[in-house]
Amino acid sequence: MPTRILPAVGDADAVRSLTTLLSQLPDAEPVTPVADSTQLVDTLARLAAESVDELPEIVVVHERVGPVPALELIREVALRFPAVGVILITSDASPGLFSAAMDCGARGLVSLPLSYEELASRVQAVAQWSVGVRRHLGHGGDVFPGVGGRLVTVSGAKGGVGATLTAVQLALAAQASGQSTALVDMDLQTGDIASYLDVQFRRSVVDLAAISDISPRVLADAVFRHDTGVALLLAPGEGERGEEVTDRAARQIVSALRSRYEVVVLDCGAQLGGAGAAAVEMADTALLVTTPDVVAVRAAKRTVRMWDRLQVRKAEETTVVVNRHTRATEIQPALIGKITGTAVAGTAVPANFKELQAVVDAGRLHELDARSTVKQALWGLAGELGLVKSPAGTHKGHGRMRGDRGGGVRCVRSQGAGRPL
Repeated sequence: MPTRILPAVGDADAVRSLTTLLSQLPDAEPVTPVADSTQLVDTLARLAAESVDELPEIVVVHERVGPVPALELIREVALRFPAVGVILITSDASPGLFSAAMDCGARGLVSLPLSYEELASRVQAVAQWSVGVRRHLGHGGDVFPGVGGRLVTVSGAKGGVGATLTAVQLALAAQASGQSTALVDMDLQTGDIASYLDVQFRRSVVDLAAISDISPRVLADAVFRHDTGVALLLAPGEGERGEEVTDRAARQIVSALRSRYEVVVLDCGAQLGGAGAAAVEMADTALLVTTPDVVAVRAAKRTVRMWDRLQVRKAEETTVVVNRHTRATEIQPALIGKITGTAVAGTAVPANFKELQAVVDAGRLHELDARSTVKQALWGLAGELGLVKSPAGTHKGHGRMRGDRGGGVRCVRSQGAGRPL
């Protein structure tokens, strides 16, 4: 059986050199290369969703693949797709880098300039390892089988637009439908999900920041199990400690959560830091919450453009959720989609703060009345995003939306008119 090898190389010359050598290896079957870390993870996730057997046996990661650093990318692939063997190609063959690569989950290292003998030797060894792992998976071994839980990030166009409300209700809806769900407060300086859910806590996301290998036991010690069943990983009580959560730490924490929960919802707040940017880049679905007013929509437009400039997220891969919507407002969802260049969720959340005031003031947002139009809208949004398990014959969404990498939602767009933004 041929060994399928997926190269992840950003440089065109390096791609040609590597694929030429790989094609010369006995029983090797190079597949179409990917140019960056996002393409690699998306490709593996798509294949794993079909079957573990669809995954390539080997992924070859070039040291300059970008935008995620090669070692962090290797760690994510190893955590999410343990049946895939990863080989790092690097100009630094020092013992220190070799040790770091192995710690991140690589199965081999090949130095530059490439040589046929060294590459052939590494590929053969890693291919044998991958076959052994898949044989173990085939016999029902308790190994995580690949794609991982669904990751949804919720960001605010600016403060006060309802990002936390949205994140909390999406997590509650997913948990209530039978999905194991984690809710993470990644608004590291000002996040306060604990107050919304009446939680007293000792541990926070900061406690995981310095841990390089987050085991299931370590993760379980850090999360708080809410009465609703949702697992909470909360922001630190001292906002200045949020700086301890780097983008690298955020990637490790998110990957660990995805390996244990079917749905992971992150409240990223309205300020973009390294940790939040890493989470948004990794997300299957990135939501941007706005209200239908000039100031908020302008902020949403700035956010979308900033994400694009920083290569965090493309506009067409972002989904705007309109909160506090009324039919009488001048700025309707379709116009917001046109202004921001994003997809817009089919469900707009109605403006009805009176329904929320009592539970918000009491810190009991999880007790929001089921008859609330706000709750019905947000739980409907969860259904559109594919975050809930739907019984046979019930509504499951409206098809796939451009801003969504995994679930199904319909996209609202029209020409619309309104004030210039």
